[in-house]
Amino acid sequence: MGRLFVITGPSGAGLKEILKDVLDGRRDIGHAVPVTARKMKQGEVNGEGFWFFDLEQWAEILASGDLLETTEFAGNDYGTSRKLVNEQLEAGRNVVLNLEVERAAQVKANMPEAVCVYVEPADEAELRARYEKSCRSEIEVSVRMREAKRQRELSGFCDFRIDSSDPEKAKKDLEALF
Repeated sequence: MGRLFVITGPSGAGLKEILKDVLDGRRDIGHAVPVTARKMKQGEVNGEGFWFFDLEQWAEILASGDLLETTEFAGNDYGTSRKLVNEQLEAGRNVVLNLEVERAAQVKANMPEAVCVYVEPADEAELRARYEKSCRSEIEVSVRMREAKRQRELSGFCDFRIDSSDPEKAKKDLEALF
C-alpha cells in the first residue's frame, strides 16, 4: 500500500521547483487528477489535467463524501477524489498532492494518515525580495507577505517542515520522506 503525501507552502517558497526536481522521472509516485465542476475549455481532455463533472454530478460527489478536499475559485469548484487517490495507493504507489495550506488541512482532517509537509520559505527578507521581483506594486507585495505569514500560522497540522533556503538540501530532505 502506498502513502499519501501532501506538500504545501506559500507562494515564493520554491515548492514547485523543489517538487518538480524530486518527482522528475519517478515512476513509483502516482498522481490523482483533480476533479472540477467547471466547464471544459477548448483543447482540454477529460482526465488530463482535470476530471470534469456537471453541477448535478458535482452535487452527488459532494453528498457521497468522496472529496478529501474542496475549494471554490472564480466561481468554479475543485477538489481531490478519495477514490482516485485510493486507487493509486492500493496499487502500491505513493501519491503526492501539492495544495494550498487550507486544502492540505482538509486532506489531513479527512485522511489523518496522510503525510503533510510544509515547505518553509527562505527568511522573510528573501521572500520579500522574491515577491518584489514578480509583483506589480508594493501593495501586492504586502498582501503576499501577509498571506505567507497566515499560511505559516495555519500549518501547525503538518508532520514535517522543510526549509527551502538551500534548494539542494530541501530536495534531499523531501526525497528522504518518499
